Amino acid sequence: MGIRGKLPLSIMSIVFSSLAFFALLYTERISYSSFSSGGVFRFKPCAKRNAANKSVKDNRVAKNGSALDYAADDRFVFDPDECTVNNGKWVFNNSIKPLYTDTTCPYLDRQVSCVKNGKLDTSYQQWEWLPDDCILPRFDPITALKKIEGKRVMFVGDSLQRGQWQSFVCLVESVVPQRQKSMKRGRMHSVFKLKEYNATIEFYWAPFLVESNSDEHIIADPKQRILKVDSVEKHAKHWIGVDILVFNTYVWWMSGLKIKSLWGSFANGEEGYEELDASSSYTIGLKTWANWVDSNINPNKTRVFFTTMSPTHQRSADWGNEKGIKCFNETKPITKKRHWGTGSDKRIMSAVAGIVSRMKVPVTLLNITQLSEYRIDAHSSIYTEMGGKLLTDEQKEDPLRYADCIHWCLPGIPDTWNRIFYANLLYL
Repeated sequence: MGIRGKLPLSIMSIVFSSLAFFALLYTERISYSSFSSGGVFRFKPCAKRNAANKSVKDNRVAKNGSALDYAADDRFVFDPDECTVNNGKWVFNNSIKPLYTDTTCPYLDRQVSCVKNGKLDTSYQQWEWLPDDCILPRFDPITALKKIEGKRVMFVGDSLQRGQWQSFVCLVESVVPQRQKSMKRGRMHSVFKLKEYNATIEFYWAPFLVESNSDEHIIADPKQRILKVDSVEKHAKHWIGVDILVFNTYVWWMSGLKIKSLWGSFANGEEGYEELDASSSYTIGLKTWANWVDSNINPNKTRVFFTTMSPTHQRSADWGNEKGIKCFNETKPITKKRHWGTGSDKRIMSAVAGIVSRMKVPVTLLNITQLSEYRIDAHSSIYTEMGGKLLTDEQKEDPLRYADCIHWCLPGIPDTWNRIFYANLLYL
């Protein structure tokens, strides 16, 4: 297809990009019919490399004898108490074969089914994340199922968290006989059941975690949204009794506007709210969530995870492509170490790190932000849907307005997030 000439980064293009961001985010369906930078988080550093019992060999060899053809590897086997995964690099490995595709897994939304939607280049699936200090274990579906046997696993958050949930379901479902699995999609709550393992993998829609007037029936205009930043109970009652909780919240706070933040009843919402900047409102809301977790979660029975923010790639100038159109037509990751674009907010990262560090209940941070920052090539782009309909050929020829540089193709980046999640599950 012919793509209209690349546009300069002008005032008009910025306006179009902003409008497109709101269109992609705020016309989002709650689907049930179909389917850091190193200076922000202060984690415990990795142990010294002279710990011989931690040193391992990595015998993985790419078919072309590329960068994975190591004689030895002095990185450590992943240990959640010693190692982090946010520092590393993406290495192309053409021997990688995804555990599923968007045609073999029946549980994917069309929004993330890029190949099915016409994307021909699948090289974005061949990049492997290699942490500097640790070796991530390969995702093994049988082992993962055994770790969650007899348990409820629930992903809670927005559409990006829904993508992580769908990724996890697709990573394990192929090894389960058809009669031993079932999916029930709901407007707010969806449940994938594994009968043989007496387990469920669930998703609960709560884009802000705290209550808002745009939870179930989405209000397209962010100016009309009101967040009840002191209340989470409406959602949290559905989290009681879950064995493994995986939360996220970020992109819905990125309106670029003041956020109407309310204390008390929605009945007085028109008069009772205060307009706060996004990071201040986010901090208050996340503290409300943290207080609920500390008051209601028994850490001996429930493990809590929090997926850090998923970066957006709306501005190609961030990675030096001045003539580019958002993430459209990008085919390789960014190679600049610790690249940080305008689609990630360090104030939000700092708020998450500070609040979680003070919680009584241990929360494992799945720090996926920095590694995802590099992956400008793996978004849904024009191979997606909007408003419940696949993009038309005419819309695909206007990537400035229609390219989705928020959500990720599946299989893709969320599989790496789940590989990190899986590595942590092995220590449960």
